[in-house]
Amino acid sequence: MLEIKEVLRRWRGGESKKRIAASIGMDVKTVRRHVRAAEELCLPPETDEETLMAAVVEKLEAGQGRPRGSGWERCQEHREFIAAKLKAGVRLTKVRKLLQRRQVTIGYTALYRYVVAELGFGSSTPTIRVADCGPGEELQVDTGWVGWVERDLFGRKRRFRAWIFTAVRSRFRFVYPVWKETTGTAIEACEAAWEFFGGIFKVLIPDNTKVIVDQADPLTPKLNLGFLEYAQARGFQIDPARVRSPRDKGRVERAVRTVGEDCFGGERLYSLEEARTHAHRWCREEYGQSRHRTTQRLPLEYFEAEEKPALLPAPTESYDVPVWSEPKVGRDQHAEVGRALYSLPRPYRGKKLRARADRSLVRFYDGRTLVKTHPRLPPGGRRTDPSDFPPEKAAYALRDLAFFTNKAAEHGEAVGRFAQALLQGPLPWSRMRQAYALIGLARRYGAERTNKACAVALEADMIDVYRLRRMLEIAASAPAPDTSSKVILMARYLRPREQYQLFPKNTPKGDDA
Repeated sequence: MLEIKEVLRRWRGGESKKRIAASIGMDVKTVRRHVRAAEELCLPPETDEETLMAAVVEKLEAGQGRPRGSGWERCQEHREFIAAKLKAGVRLTKVRKLLQRRQVTIGYTALYRYVVAELGFGSSTPTIRVADCGPGEELQVDTGWVGWVERDLFGRKRRFRAWIFTAVRSRFRFVYPVWKETTGTAIEACEAAWEFFGGIFKVLIPDNTKVIVDQADPLTPKLNLGFLEYAQARGFQIDPARVRSPRDKGRVERAVRTVGEDCFGGERLYSLEEARTHAHRWCREEYGQSRHRTTQRLPLEYFEAEEKPALLPAPTESYDVPVWSEPKVGRDQHAEVGRALYSLPRPYRGKKLRARADRSLVRFYDGRTLVKTHPRLPPGGRRTDPSDFPPEKAAYALRDLAFFTNKAAEHGEAVGRFAQALLQGPLPWSRMRQAYALIGLARRYGAERTNKACAVALEADMIDVYRLRRMLEIAASAPAPDTSSKVILMARYLRPREQYQLFPKNTPKGDDA
């Protein structure tokens, strides 16, 4: 621009083209081209230098450019076909093959230049760099497959992932390899990151991984309860990126490939712990000591100088990672959490509840209401609270012999003694069904009758529920004694009893008829 301006200024001052070229060290042909462009514009002499220079530059640029070839013309002839295929999502290389089937041969370069210039192919919104945050405010995190662990004794070669944390301002990075991407490993990686950085960042920016975000939304995402509880315990906020919006976490978006190639590429690792040790050393000694092309500073030096003093205090004790689940309460009023069974009240039978299990407790929630709390059991354990069940079912489930004795004693003292004798001896719970049957007999035949039968059976040392039932059945089928008073009905014609004698006293002898 300065050279063109100097050529035009001297030309308007009356100097010759050769003298101008010799003065400013340009080729005389270039000077002639600039002057010819100014003469062809035919601008009035009073035009200022800035306007003249802008017009000359525009004319020179318009005259440049490569002329269109025959490939461009063929693309123009099949414009509608090309546009329709691109709109349908067909790759440009495939479009070229489809044109060849139609006996239309076009070079890929010419086709690409045409679709970019005429059809807007490959155009995207220009990227505007977002300003960096304040020191210690934002930490972006991503995860992906980054390396392999060498074959073990059984010939197995395992692939591992890594949680990658990048400080937005200083670009200092931390890598934590794991086997699986779960909420537990996410919390474990965060705990290792706070120890590595020496403090906690105020905002964590993850992608929409299911182990952190249950339901993605650009405004109000639904976070995983376990990770949300962890964020509340450590005092940082979670700001998930939008779905398919890599610019929302651009500082860490391409870090997976960099970590896989630069950190773990070509390394021979034999365990996950060895991979973590190598990643820790790489973050501090290699990546942290390499000048970043954007900040033009060493990430480790930048972080320790500006960000580390602004971090929240690092945790002093390990975090008890909770496990959230949604078990269903079975017909036996037990729900499974961590492969152990826990009892719940009868109204929740058949319902789905939310359960939170930590090292010591298991809590069950119905919505926001706390339903039940149990001590945490190892896998295979079973805990039953008698208050969750009807008394008779709880007694049977817990083998409570005293319950059956007391229940039988409610129907009479002899019934209680019969139940106590019934449940004596080794393995008494094997006769609990007989105690159930005894209580049923008392309800069926009445407490008084059953009590008398039990007293008779105890005197004869007969401890058999079936024979006791037979005694009650026989007593129930016997006719009841007639307790009504004897009343002699008066006949209509009543004669004295002497008249019914064989030889009446008043009858004279010889008067027989």
